[in-house]
Amino acid sequence: MRTGAPLTRDLLLVGGGHAHAVLLRMWGMNPLQGVRITLVNPGPTTAYSGMLPGYVAGHYQRDDLEIDLVRLARFAGARLVMDQVIGLNPESGSVRLSERPDIQFDIASIDIGVTSGMGDPAEETGLFPVKPLWAFAKAWEAFLASVQSGDAPPVVRVIGAGLGGLELAMAMAWRLKALCSSSERPRVCVLEKADRVLPAGPSGLRRVLSHNLKSLGIEVRTGVDIRRVEDGSIHLATGEVLPPAFVAAAAGAQPARWLGSTGLALENGFIRVDGQLRSISHPKVFAVGDIAHLELDPRPKAGVYAVRQGPVLFANLRAALSGRRLRAFRPQGDHLKLVSLGSQAALAEKWGLVLPGNGLWPLKNRIDRRFMTRLNQPAPMAAPIRVSGPAALGVVELETAQPLCGGCGSKVSAGILGPLLRDIALPRRADVLQGQGDDAAVLALGDGRRQVLTTDHFRAFSEDPYVMARIVAQHALGDIWAMGAEPQAALASLVLPAQSAELQARMAAEILQGLQSVLQDCGADLVGGHTSLGAEFTLGLSLTGLLENRPALGLGGASAGDRLVLTRPIGVGVVMAAEMQGRARGEWVAAALQQMQLSNGPASRVLRNSATAMTDVTGFGLAGHLQSILSSSNLDAELTLEAVPWSPGAISLSSDGIHSSIYPANARLAEQMIAGDAVRTDPRFPLLFDPQTSGGLLAALPPEHLDDRAAEARALGQSMWVIGALVPAGLQGPKIRIPG
Repeated sequence: MRTGAPLTRDLLLVGGGHAHAVLLRMWGMNPLQGVRITLVNPGPTTAYSGMLPGYVAGHYQRDDLEIDLVRLARFAGARLVMDQVIGLNPESGSVRLSERPDIQFDIASIDIGVTSGMGDPAEETGLFPVKPLWAFAKAWEAFLASVQSGDAPPVVRVIGAGLGGLELAMAMAWRLKALCSSSERPRVCVLEKADRVLPAGPSGLRRVLSHNLKSLGIEVRTGVDIRRVEDGSIHLATGEVLPPAFVAAAAGAQPARWLGSTGLALENGFIRVDGQLRSISHPKVFAVGDIAHLELDPRPKAGVYAVRQGPVLFANLRAALSGRRLRAFRPQGDHLKLVSLGSQAALAEKWGLVLPGNGLWPLKNRIDRRFMTRLNQPAPMAAPIRVSGPAALGVVELETAQPLCGGCGSKVSAGILGPLLRDIALPRRADVLQGQGDDAAVLALGDGRRQVLTTDHFRAFSEDPYVMARIVAQHALGDIWAMGAEPQAALASLVLPAQSAELQARMAAEILQGLQSVLQDCGADLVGGHTSLGAEFTLGLSLTGLLENRPALGLGGASAGDRLVLTRPIGVGVVMAAEMQGRARGEWVAAALQQMQLSNGPASRVLRNSATAMTDVTGFGLAGHLQSILSSSNLDAELTLEAVPWSPGAISLSSDGIHSSIYPANARLAEQMIAGDAVRTDPRFPLLFDPQTSGGLLAALPPEHLDDRAAEARALGQSMWVIGALVPAGLQGPKIRIPG
């Protein structure tokens, strides 16, 4: 969580379009103090449309088109909410989302792009609009795989002969020609309702592109009136039915339907904006990119205008949030068009002048890649301020250490906690059945009933309080589930950073909504808590759980021969540490955040009647928590490194030497483990010490129960991995052994 001036205004960015991407980069370089930014986008990345023809032709990989919004948001100090917007109320200043509660705003900006004018993607019809790009890319990749396997003929039809449609058709023809054998000729056809291709373009460009279409063997049909598409077959107004094919729709532009219920002034569904990019009906709402209709100077839907709106939007949002004067956006009369020709060739056009040539492809490639590099590799964060002048011994060493992680990466190490716990007096009360050392205390309630009591908290590692609240709740519940209990009640402990009273209320509301969304699902009540203001967002829970007519599970009780079962992949700690440094891919971060919001409840209910020992894997890593079971049960473990599941990106990041800040303390356990050099140099080995926030369960399970419990887990959609076995302890005491 970024600290600084008190927060007083909420800026909401709806959509991760090109203008918003440019805005975030500029904001990270020159932020406006006191503003909390929220970016809402369905996923962790967005696509750069300028490189789509090169991707379709096979010149780029999908990764080349991805603008990493997670990295950009981290750089800008913004939170990224990965959800679908389904409504916006400009009067109340709120946005409605598909999967989580409304988010409030003071100023909003909309950059959601459009879909192609023939509707939404629909696999059952065989019609695939080019926009949204990721849906189209997925369909194109699947079609190419079918062509290569012989399951589909290399037949494509492109609806729309505008510049985008022609670029797409040439790219498809080039890719299919390279994919098909010499005996099988791909067939690409462009269908256009007007009486000519490029109906709104200059004649010189039309002539050059028509020649290139012909040289690639692309059929062009103009004056075509399409009525519908069914199973890849195109039904024309004349009654003719074109046989099944892969159908790409590149005609027209269709705005999001939910805009119609917002009350914003619209033009054919697009948001009408003034010269300052503000809604003409609601000045607290801005709109840019394809979704905006420039009231005074309408422009075609082209990405170049969105990119050039970015700096003006940056200036005007800062002005609107700080009470200063806005500036006007003045679009250029025409812009340089670099048009891909299928092969690694391009042409340039401006003011009706056309310059073809193979030498233009390197120019286009260089411009596109430079744009992507600026967005995906923003300037490094400023170095933290260091103490200058004389200082006490040890200050320099601590200052040069890795910045403190959030979540379980910020926990105090086991080396410090162990001696402290040993100094705590053993329970003296008869109704305190288990105390320090286990995941939770166990209290006797009478009549054979027991209550489990635990507490947990940590500093935030995400700018999103709703997601953080869900993760904290699932993490704290892990202790209840590990003991085999059912959650009962919770008390929250909340520290909010400095902010206005209105933002305090908004943030606290999101936190409570996040907590209750988890607690209510597992049958627990949030019964109260405590709040205060502090330097940064910190959240914790104290929880109780109930054990009905069964003993609590703990770290002791395992037996030699038991199998070690793990219910969740390892590696979220290194992913979040890399995200903090701007070095994690957005899709890895999205997967880690999703994993940390999962409940251990279903897995606990499957395992608790058979497990002999169980714990949740959290701050001390898989090795540390396994060692706790071994020490309590006086056993050794034979761990199979190849059987351990890993979170997406974890091995790659470990290979790059990235670790969480508590990793060095956790890794001291490696000195006591029995493993060869090949294991210790394996990039998976350091991940055994990776702190897990809201990690899975680690259980000792008698082998005769494995098949039944695995079947129950599969029926509930739960995963279980057998990662090793417990064996009698050697003369040197309980140790982890890793063959290899």
